[in-house]
Amino acid sequence: MDATSANAAGGNAGGSAASAELLSVRDVAALLGRCSTRHLYRLVDAGRMPRPIKLGGLVRWRRAELRDWIAAGCPPVRTAKGAAR
Repeated sequence: MDATSANAAGGNAGGSAASAELLSVRDVAALLGRCSTRHLYRLVDAGRMPRPIKLGGLVRWRRAELRDWIAAGCPPVRTAKGAAR
């Protein structure tokens, strides 16, 4: 089965599988219970949630990484601001 068949079978006819795995800041805010986008960036800056990836001017989170983080009980991802980037 090729990627096109997999997308059509999976119901993702409008975009690629990779784009379905990346979430925008609004998507993440909705996933976490409709918190504000600013609050998400504060959580990232404080090391309390996974960092997004930057694609040109876009900021996206990996769906699998967020799913695993939530399943683990949303533990801090780093201990101090600026510790590991």
